[in-house]
Amino acid sequence: MELAKIWLKYLAALVAGLILVAALAVALFVALTYPRLPSLESLTDYRPKVPLRVFSMDGQQLGEFGEERRSVVKLAQVPKHLQQAILAAEDANFYEHNGIDWQGVVRSVVQNTTSGSIRGGASTITMQLARNFFLSREQTLLRKANEALLAIKIERSLTKDQILEVYINHIFLGERAYGFGEASQSYYSRPLNELKLGELAMLAGLPKAPSAYNPIVNPKRAKERQLYVVRRMHDLGMITDAEHIEAGKVQYAATQRIRRENDRQSNYVTEMVRQQVFDLYGESAYTRGLNVTTTINSAEQDAAYAALRKGVIDYDRRHGYRGPEGYITLPVAGVQRDEAIDSAVEKAGDSDDLLAAIVIDAKPTRVVVARSDRALVNIEGDGLRFVRRALADQASATERIRAGAIVRIVDDGKGAYRLAQRPEAEAAIVAIEPNSGAIRALIGGFDFSRNQFNHATQAQRQPGSSMKPFLYSAAIEKGITASTIVDDYPITIPASKTGSDDWEPKNSDDKYEGPMTLRQGLARSRNTVSVRLMQKIGVQYAHDYMMKFGFDPKVNPPVYALALGSGGASPLQMATAYSAFANGGLKVKPYLIARITDQRGVEVYTTKLPKQEEQEQIIDPRNAFIMSNLLKESVRSGTATRAQALKRQDIAGKTGTTNDAADAWFAGFTPKIVAVTWLGFSTPKSLGEKETGGGAALPIWIGYMGVALKGEPQATLTKPEGLIGVRIGGSPKAFDPNAPAPEGNASPAMEGGYFEYFYSEYPQGSGITYIGGDYKPPDPDGKLPPLDAPGSSVSPEPGPIINRP
Repeated sequence: MELAKIWLKYLAALVAGLILVAALAVALFVALTYPRLPSLESLTDYRPKVPLRVFSMDGQQLGEFGEERRSVVKLAQVPKHLQQAILAAEDANFYEHNGIDWQGVVRSVVQNTTSGSIRGGASTITMQLARNFFLSREQTLLRKANEALLAIKIERSLTKDQILEVYINHIFLGERAYGFGEASQSYYSRPLNELKLGELAMLAGLPKAPSAYNPIVNPKRAKERQLYVVRRMHDLGMITDAEHIEAGKVQYAATQRIRRENDRQSNYVTEMVRQQVFDLYGESAYTRGLNVTTTINSAEQDAAYAALRKGVIDYDRRHGYRGPEGYITLPVAGVQRDEAIDSAVEKAGDSDDLLAAIVIDAKPTRVVVARSDRALVNIEGDGLRFVRRALADQASATERIRAGAIVRIVDDGKGAYRLAQRPEAEAAIVAIEPNSGAIRALIGGFDFSRNQFNHATQAQRQPGSSMKPFLYSAAIEKGITASTIVDDYPITIPASKTGSDDWEPKNSDDKYEGPMTLRQGLARSRNTVSVRLMQKIGVQYAHDYMMKFGFDPKVNPPVYALALGSGGASPLQMATAYSAFANGGLKVKPYLIARITDQRGVEVYTTKLPKQEEQEQIIDPRNAFIMSNLLKESVRSGTATRAQALKRQDIAGKTGTTNDAADAWFAGFTPKIVAVTWLGFSTPKSLGEKETGGGAALPIWIGYMGVALKGEPQATLTKPEGLIGVRIGGSPKAFDPNAPAPEGNASPAMEGGYFEYFYSEYPQGSGITYIGGDYKPPDPDGKLPPLDAPGSSVSPEPGPIINRP
C-alpha cells in the first residue's frame, strides 16, 4: 500500500513537472516568438486590393481587371442576417473570446490526436484573418501556434467590429470574388442589401470551402451547406422558427453575374482602357481600386454590338454553310461519352448566342445534338434549312453533318433551336461625337474571345470609295464646284505619271455614264470622275490636303490610286476624318476616358478638352458645309439610299468597296454623331463579287444609328458666311446668303430642283466648269439637268483654278 502511494506521488510529481516544463516551454516560445510576429500594419491600415473597374458614361459597369474582384463595404452596410450567418457558420463565440476559442482548441486537439494527422479546426474569424494575411495554409502545429499568437495580437490592436469588417471584405469566396460584397454580385448579380435570408446563408457557407460549396458549380452541396448555416442560426436564436422554415424550403438558385454580358459586349473598349490606365499607373492600376468613367453610352454600345453581330451573321448566311467545325469520336455510352462531349464543347467555346454542340444523330429531317449539360436538343424543319445540303448523301466528307460533328446552335426565339455557324468574317464599328471626339460606341470584332485584334483601332484597311470625299474636298478648295461637269468615260494614266505601268481605272460596274456633275459623281461613286479630279488638281496637292484629316502618309502615299482609296486607314481614323465635315472643319482628337477616380471617389485624372477657339481649323467651314451637302446626296440618290430607312433628312455619308470587295465600308454622320462601319476578313480576301459597302457595311450602321438617333431632333447645319446658294433645276436665282440652309438637297418639295452652294469669290460660272477630254459641253441657258441624268455646265467656258494653299 505504502509502495503504491509512493508511486502515485511520484507520478503526480512527474506530471506536475511535465506540465511545468510544458508551461515554461510555452512561455519561452511566446516570449521568443511574440516580438518577432509580423507587423499588423496591413490590417490596422487595411487597404484591400480592389480591381480596376470600367464604367460607361451613364454608370453601367463594362468590365474590370485584377486578380481579385472585390467590392469594399462598411460593416454598417452589411445586413444583420449576414453578420449573424457568418458567426453561426464560422465563429459563434466571436464576441466573447480573445482571438482563441479554447473549447474549440481542446476539441480540435483531441480530434487531431485520435486521427493521427493534423486536420486543423478551431480557427476563429480572427485566426482566419491571421492566416490569410500573414501565414501559409500548411497544416502544422508550428503554423497553428503562430496563428494563435497573431490572433491575440490582432485582438489587442483592433476592435471586434473592425476585425469582422476586414474579414467580410477580405475573405475569398470563389468565382474570383473576394469579400461578401463582390460575392453578392458574382453569384446573384445583386447587392447585399437586396438578398434574402437563404441567399445570405449560402454566401456565409462559402468560406469553409469556396470550390466545394460554389452554388454555380455544385448547387447540391451548396444547398446542403446553406441549410446547415440556417439551422445553426436557428439553434443560436438568431432567427425565428418561421424564418428558419421559409429559408429552408426555398431553392435560392445562384446565377452567373449579369455583368459578364457587359464584359462581352464591351471587351474591346475595356481592353483599350486597361492599356491606357496601365500606361498611367503601371501594375498598381489593377489593385488600387481605380474607377474609370468612359465616354461610352451603354445603350448605344449594346446597339452597336447587336448590329455588328447581326450584320456579320447575315453576310455569312448569304454565302452558305461551310460544314462542321470539326469531328470527335463519340464513345458508345457512359462516362467516357459524357466526358468526350464536355471536352469538345468546352474547347469549341460558345460565341455569345452561337452555342457549341455535338451531333449525336443526324438524318435529313432531324438532327439531335448535345451540350455539356447532357440535355439532348432535337432540331427539325426550319431549324435545318441553312444546313440542308450538309445533310444530303452527296455532301463531302468535310461538309457532312454526322454523329460526332462539332456544330453551332442558336435559339430561334420561338422555343426551338436552329443550326448555325460561327462566321469567319470580321467587322468593326466606331461612333464619336464630331465636336468633342468622345467615343460613344466601339466594337472591334465579331468575338473578342476568338480574336483580340481590335479592327476599329488597329486595322489599316483600304478605305476604297469612302476616301473619295476628302479628294472632293480638296477639289472644292481648288475652285471646282459641285456643279462642275466631269467626264465619266474610260481614262488612262500613262506610265510616266504612275511611275510604273499605264493605269486604266474602271468603274465598279464597268459602265460609264458620260458627263455628270461633281455632285452626281460622288453620289454614284464613279471612279473615273475621282481620277480626273486627282489629275486636275495634282497628286501632290491632293495628297497634302487629304493628309490634314489625320491619315498616316506612310500608308497613303501620293499616287493616283489614292483617289480610289488604295492606301490604309482604321475605322477610328475614318470617323475622326469625317468629323471635320460634321463640325465645320475642325480637327478633333478622339478620346475614351472621361475621368478616373480612386476608391474613395477622389478624381485623379480627367480629360481636358480644348475650347472651340483652340481647335485646329483644318478645312474651310464653307468647304465642310458643301461636303456635308454633297454627302447627303449619296443617301438621297446614290449608293447609300438604304440609309433612308431611318427617315431622316440630316444624314450624310459615303459607301466604300475596295478591289475584289476585300473591304466594305460605310461612313455616315449627322451634326451630332459620326459612325463608321467596316466588314471584311482579318487576312484580306474577297467578300464575294456582289458584296459592297452599301450591302454589307451600311446595314450595321443603320442598326446602330437607329438607336443612337432615336428621339433626337433632326439637325440643320448653319450655313457659314461667304457662301452663295443657288436653286438648280427650278428658277435659278440667288437667294439670301444669310438664310438658314434647307433640309436636305433635292427634296420633292423643291419641284425637282435642288440647292447648290458656291464660294462667294467664285460664284456659279466663275469656277472650273468642265473637266474632261475632247468633250465640249453645250450651253443650255444656264440650267443643269436633273440629278438622274448626265448634265452640262452652267457656263460654256472653263474657269481658272483658284490657287489656295
